[in-house]
Amino acid sequence: MKDSFQTLKTLNTPSGTYAYFDLTELERKGIAEVSRLPFSIRIMLESLLRNEDGYQVTREDIEALARWTPEPGEINVPLKLARVILQDFTGVPAVVDLAAMRDAVAERGGDPKRINPVVPADLVIDHSVQVDAFGTAYAFFYNVEKEYERNRERYLLLKWAQGALENFRVVPPGTGIVHQVNLEYLAKVVMTKEEGGLTLAFPDSLVGTDSHTTMVNGLGVLGWGVGGIEAEAVMLGQPYYMLAPKVVGFKLYGELPEGATATDLVLTITEILRKHGVVGKFVEFYGPGVAKLSLADRATIANMAPEYGATMGFFPVDEETLNYLRLTGRPEELIALVEAYTKANGLFRTPEAEERVRYSEYLELDLSTVEPSLAGPKRPQDRVALKEVKQSFLAHLTKPVKERGFGLTPDQLNKKVLVKRQDEEFELTHGSVVIAAITSCTNTSNPTVMLGAGLLAKKAVEAGLDTKPWVKSSLAPGSKVVTDYLEASGLLPFLEALRFHVVGYGCTTCIGNSGPLPEDIAKTVEEGNLVVAAVLSGNRNFEGRINPHVKANYLASPMLVVAYALAGRMDIDFTTEPLGYDPNGRPVYLKDIWPSMEEIREAMAKTLDPELFKKEYARVFQGDERWQALPAPTGELFGWDPESTYIQKPPFFQNLGQHQVGDIRGARVLLVLGDSVTTDHISPAGAIPVKSPAGQYLISKGVKPEDFNSYGSRRGNHEVMMRGTFANIRIKNLMLDGVEGGYAKKLPEGEVDFVYHVAMRYQEEGTPLVVIAGKEYGTGSSRDWAAKGTFLLGIKAVLAESFERIHRSNLVGMGVLPLEFLPGENRETLGLTGYEVYDILGLEDLTPRKRVEVVARREDGTEVRFQAIARLDTPVEVDYYKNGGILQTVLLNMLKKAKAQ
Repeated sequence: MKDSFQTLKTLNTPSGTYAYFDLTELERKGIAEVSRLPFSIRIMLESLLRNEDGYQVTREDIEALARWTPEPGEINVPLKLARVILQDFTGVPAVVDLAAMRDAVAERGGDPKRINPVVPADLVIDHSVQVDAFGTAYAFFYNVEKEYERNRERYLLLKWAQGALENFRVVPPGTGIVHQVNLEYLAKVVMTKEEGGLTLAFPDSLVGTDSHTTMVNGLGVLGWGVGGIEAEAVMLGQPYYMLAPKVVGFKLYGELPEGATATDLVLTITEILRKHGVVGKFVEFYGPGVAKLSLADRATIANMAPEYGATMGFFPVDEETLNYLRLTGRPEELIALVEAYTKANGLFRTPEAEERVRYSEYLELDLSTVEPSLAGPKRPQDRVALKEVKQSFLAHLTKPVKERGFGLTPDQLNKKVLVKRQDEEFELTHGSVVIAAITSCTNTSNPTVMLGAGLLAKKAVEAGLDTKPWVKSSLAPGSKVVTDYLEASGLLPFLEALRFHVVGYGCTTCIGNSGPLPEDIAKTVEEGNLVVAAVLSGNRNFEGRINPHVKANYLASPMLVVAYALAGRMDIDFTTEPLGYDPNGRPVYLKDIWPSMEEIREAMAKTLDPELFKKEYARVFQGDERWQALPAPTGELFGWDPESTYIQKPPFFQNLGQHQVGDIRGARVLLVLGDSVTTDHISPAGAIPVKSPAGQYLISKGVKPEDFNSYGSRRGNHEVMMRGTFANIRIKNLMLDGVEGGYAKKLPEGEVDFVYHVAMRYQEEGTPLVVIAGKEYGTGSSRDWAAKGTFLLGIKAVLAESFERIHRSNLVGMGVLPLEFLPGENRETLGLTGYEVYDILGLEDLTPRKRVEVVARREDGTEVRFQAIARLDTPVEVDYYKNGGILQTVLLNMLKKAKAQ
């Protein structure tokens, strides 16, 4: 702890005495107007103060961020986070890498036990459960059995990690959704650790391998989603490099009206922020309306930051934060520390403190104007007022596909198809709701809307209404506490009476794990080419995501999910049309069964109890009998199974310490790509086609096509993932005229084949490879395999007009050189076709953002010489590149340290 600015102070609290870095001291010394900084920037500044070491974090870094202005310019922030959170899809490759690092240390005579996360890491298994069974009391047990059956190999690895790694915890399947478990239990708001004989207090902060990590911003915790490579680097003690963002101040005032929910509010905010444009920015909420929102409401808004495009949506710590910590059973000593620390360090929100803050841009919303809403049918930012849903849906049926419609002709609109079952028959048509799912982290953490859904179900049952027989209904609570309070309130039986039985504790429908539709429904939809709908309480509704048979997808509150299950169709106006009829034939309208806020508050007061949280989280890491019975390997090293098609030891550390940095000579171009190539293009996450290299590999290993699973589920096997790199069926390699998909041309022969096969032929010849691209290379979801696969194909450099921030750092993290054309230059202006042979010169004495020389030799003997910027932006990134990547750098440093001792 260098403490150049002498800000280390002592804090006396009811729970003890702590050392802390006092932000307000910077203001007293005239270094920065800390009280004018957004709260989120203050937390970042504290991290720099606490982690100053003169190398990764310098005095200059602190001064630059301390002088943040609403137009921050390019301030590089080497942020050190307090912890890391992972979910199972993205966490598996991280654990695979740690296991491989242990092997590499053991092979070099070192102690493998030295390889552990330096920063605490928690992995919550929540992405693997699928809604196969539904509508019965047996559904939960069946779905969990199927989950273990499908994911056994992955779970054996994770259970090994749970026992073998220090500073690493696993929350087993069937517990809850990662973000809700984080909010209700894992997040501390203020953390402590022993350092240099002191007990240090500091703000909780994290990165997570899921974009909705932002949910915890509702609790005043700094955090957002990153790719697996960044998460691994942070776990191993490396900084997370970012530019200081602009911060949008979003003022809330007024109060939500009767009938409006937190879901309606977040859909309204998403619409506003998408229109305004907040990509790459922080959004910080302030104003008198914030005090009117419960913590769960704030978490609902923070959760959807990826949908409104911001890095995060932040709510500073205030009295409501303390109330929530108490409600969820956190220890009183922690609550006392959170209050004392945040107040002493200028991190506690009050109206007076808010008035001094300067933001980059300003927006506002009167909460009283929020009305019941849905979002859809294809994007989360496309909000539709409930009273306009019928009209909007019918309009989308005939809208052109390019305008996010379904392109039906007038003669197709009235199609009806009869479905006959053993004891009933009914008609399906365009707009039939075939999935109604109370699911996802966004809403299932919020007691207001969950108890509201239970109350609505109770009134519906008492009125004699029932779910329509074609609706696949499901309830996937975000944690077991939700089930506990639904049971305690007496409302769960009413949800079950409408076939909203618990199907599992996980993301389920929101991430596409909705499971198959009943066979007769799926067949009818397919044969009739019907535009049927799903209504879910989730945060994502992109076309094709929820279910392959469902084209229209709407986000809604849990209460409206139940309402649409009762109605069974989207083309209903709830303000004028009845949901159904009671046994006496009288119409029942939505307003007749909609619970009042008073009823919801009463139910909350009776059932929400800190003891529920304490009971469920007391055994959060133990798992059920299935988890405990898993015969996971033990020992310091993981026992790799050479026959596994899910988990294989990656080759990243085979030539550790032998990496030579030098000029790249005689390189060939594997692909020439256009603008806005996404990480989905580079490393697809969906289905594995049978005829693709990955599909053929799995067949060669005896895997049947029906058991392929997805690229996402096989992220622990580099053999599958490298074959899937640049294998997207929609990618366009501009070296091939009129060809779509993952193909490349082997030069000089000119033969066209799958990208993987061409890359392997170049590798056999010892030919280095280059990719040439346009603007915004690597946009979209952060995906570590987009960089890992690039490296394994033998690509040494990517030459693009510009890079998406996360993917650029991922390439550096894998030892692949990101090169940027000089401003005003690109492939076209330089006359590059991809048929040239390339030399990249000047790499032996690299410095940050050095201009290097590129020589492209054409087939006719002429050449093009130009300069490009090596996008290694900091001295640390230069070290990463020289060592072959982040993980290699960490491993080499550990081995050096061990040798020195």
